[in-house]
Amino acid sequence: MNDNYLPILQVGNVLLSADIITELFCCDYDTCKGICCVEGSDGAPVSLDEIDEIEQSLDAVWNDISAQAQAVIDRQGVAYIDRDGDTVTSIVGGKDCVFTCYENGYCLCSLEKRYRKGKTNFCKPMSCRLYPIREKRFSNDMIGLNFHRWDICKDAFKKGKKENIRVYQFLKEPLTARFGEKWYEELCVLADEIGKNQQK
Repeated sequence: MNDNYLPILQVGNVLLSADIITELFCCDYDTCKGICCVEGSDGAPVSLDEIDEIEQSLDAVWNDISAQAQAVIDRQGVAYIDRDGDTVTSIVGGKDCVFTCYENGYCLCSLEKRYRKGKTNFCKPMSCRLYPIREKRFSNDMIGLNFHRWDICKDAFKKGKKENIRVYQFLKEPLTARFGEKWYEELCVLADEIGKNQQK
């Protein structure tokens, strides 16, 4: 496949860029220490249903988040509308997600932390779980998935190459949670076909 030409693929009602299948990527948390929770100028995209889930999880995570984050939530809630008109999680000081907490120099998501301990039924926004994939909805019930490239993830490219893990493989759990097991199986079949064609 020509690296300068990345075709749009389709699985069910989902359109996805080919680099989701071809690109090698695996988060290197020990190196980046979760910096994606605090970098950027806006929060994580969230749906209205996710806002409800987050609000129901607030009591469980409240003591994990900073006093500044608590103040932001008290003032404007768990989410706001950003400059692009998207609903995103609230942030502290134009940077940190309000649900960021710190342990031993690592950034953690307080929502996921409590979920892993069985204290809440909500893990974290799907946009976070799917990263580095970004999702876009179209008016005809189609969904678009694009691979988002960010400089802070440079070590993830290195680890992906070292361990031979591709984006869709690294994100098996969230992709399955979002689109279902059958959809993910069809994606794997497509990926195998593309791999075989590349070898010819």
